[in-house]
Amino acid sequence: MNTMRQIMLVAVAGAATLGAIAVPATAQRDPAYAAARANGSIGEQPDGYLGIVGQATPTLQRLVDDINIKRRAVYSRKAQENNATLEAYALTAGCQAIARTVAGEKYRAPDGTWMTRDGTAPVRDPRCP
Repeated sequence: MNTMRQIMLVAVAGAATLGAIAVPATAQRDPAYAAARANGSIGEQPDGYLGIVGQATPTLQRLVDDINIKRRAVYSRKAQENNATLEAYALTAGCQAIARTVAGEKYRAPDGTWMTRDGTAPVRDPRCP
């Protein structure tokens, strides 16, 4: 199965669940995560994982690593359930996570630059469904 077909399969099969998996529930309740997201220290990336914007502190690195490990576990399980590759599933999750960012939050554009979401639609990877 080619990569584009896998992405579309994942998008159709998993669209309803991506909102729930893009950010683990524990991260949503973590004040450190909320603060880092609000102050622009972290942002969503097209690959489905969080990235650190600017200088990484040990505390921030541990937070991002912990969330990304949890995301990878969910993506791996969901990819197997949907007969897709981990990378295809993670890309679809990243597309959805970037689409859900709100004004003031950071995200990584397809060209690798960090952008701050404004009132317009975010710049997303052309492979996004």
